[in-house]
Amino acid sequence: MTSSQSAEVHITYSSHVNSAYRSVQRRKVAWAAHISLPPNIMSQVSKACCSIPPVKTDYQPKGSMEKVAGFDSYVVGPADSKNVLVCVYDIFGFWDTTKQCADLLSDSMKVKVVMPDFLRNKPWPIASFPPSNEEEKKKFQEWFSTVASVPDAKKDVEVVAQELKKNGADKLGLYGFCWGGKITSLAGYEGTLYSGVAIVHPAMVNGEDSKGLTVPVAFFPSKDEPRDESDKYWENFQKSHPELVEKSMYHYYDNMFHGFGAARANLKDEANRVAAEDLFKRLANFFCGVF
Repeated sequence: MTSSQSAEVHITYSSHVNSAYRSVQRRKVAWAAHISLPPNIMSQVSKACCSIPPVKTDYQPKGSMEKVAGFDSYVVGPADSKNVLVCVYDIFGFWDTTKQCADLLSDSMKVKVVMPDFLRNKPWPIASFPPSNEEEKKKFQEWFSTVASVPDAKKDVEVVAQELKKNGADKLGLYGFCWGGKITSLAGYEGTLYSGVAIVHPAMVNGEDSKGLTVPVAFFPSKDEPRDESDKYWENFQKSHPELVEKSMYHYYDNMFHGFGAARANLKDEANRVAAEDLFKRLANFFCGVF
């Protein structure tokens, strides 16, 4: 698709979507102040990420589970698509709300979307979130450093790209939420097989990360991500890669909470629904311009 075509992309929620979501009360649990993750991680973890539980829905995903590069993966869209989007979910793993985003992007762009199980069937359990005692906090720290290791997940994202290219994909796009947003940003560095990366309400925001990017980026933080680091991320990208700015995007959702576009979305709330729809349209338009 060309950038001119991207303006024609529209995503419309079906009438049953709003009724599919249960309302959720956002909890103000600043657990991050009481848990000791490795310094380079803990200092940047979004507190909101760790205090708002995911919203369950009765949405019926359109895709199916398949093996991709050895990973159990949610796959939706035409099997022969030459353009493929890869999604990196958040720490809770597969959720119908995240699958719904994949479905909407696939349907609007007519591409395949692949969401591998990068946590290998070991997502952080909702029942233990946020960590309520010292034992659970310790377990979370260990889990984040092993199962959810960012460097290891970045390697997995690269393996998936290699497999998709090997199987005939022409162009690849990568988008990630929260924990997945951090991985997505780092996966856009030199040597990447992805033509563009999109980062949605990311955890561990670091304004320096954008300097290493070598492909267009769409950066969509929420009000719960530090504004100074978010602005710095975009400013550094513009200075370091002026040739990529035209195809890139930055929008700070200053009225939305961390997780509004993924597992923590509450689409029964009108403001959340409107913001999520806007987000999905921006994602589609960005990748249309990249593809």
